[in-house]
Amino acid sequence: MVSTHTETVLNLANEQQIIKPGDLEAAGVPRIVLTRLVRSGQLKRVSRGRYMLPDHSFGAHENLALVASKVRQGVFCLLTALQFHELTTQSPFQIWLAIPNKAQPPKLEYPPLRIFRFSGDALTEGVEIHRVEECEIQVYSVAKTVVDCFKFRNKIGLDVALEALKEAWREKRATMDELWKYAQICRMTNVMRPYLETLE
Repeated sequence: MVSTHTETVLNLANEQQIIKPGDLEAAGVPRIVLTRLVRSGQLKRVSRGRYMLPDHSFGAHENLALVASKVRQGVFCLLTALQFHELTTQSPFQIWLAIPNKAQPPKLEYPPLRIFRFSGDALTEGVEIHRVEECEIQVYSVAKTVVDCFKFRNKIGLDVALEALKEAWREKRATMDELWKYAQICRMTNVMRPYLETLE
């Protein structure tokens, strides 16, 4: 029976890539099997309550799925959102995540997070739902991300914000109406006006 449990868990890990104790319960497998598999090197623990096969390596999108599964109210923003939308050559070491102003910061062992606190419409507007690694993740849209980059230009650099704006415009990934809408929401109209005028 133990070998059957082992096969069930390893098959599950192969299918889902990331598994958690609740997945075992749903399959009728005792949690102790997880401990045994980690001890024998057949599974590795990647964060609290999250396990995967040892020969499987995390890609950028899998990291997003892992964070989304742990931080339900987080929205991927700024450099991480730019990378997701393929609008930057930057490859951030941390995952950039927006959370509500008064929310407790998430405690994750892995992957490393950089937390930004958003509130009101700046938090809730422009959120897109994408499916990654069998998990739904929240990411700001291209237009909202571009505006956020201008808002946080002191943290990421004006050159990154300008590159994102030019790429989004060149690839027709954001309209002037969308950019202006989020500029108003984020109170960036005065900052962005001269750059938007050069696009028209």
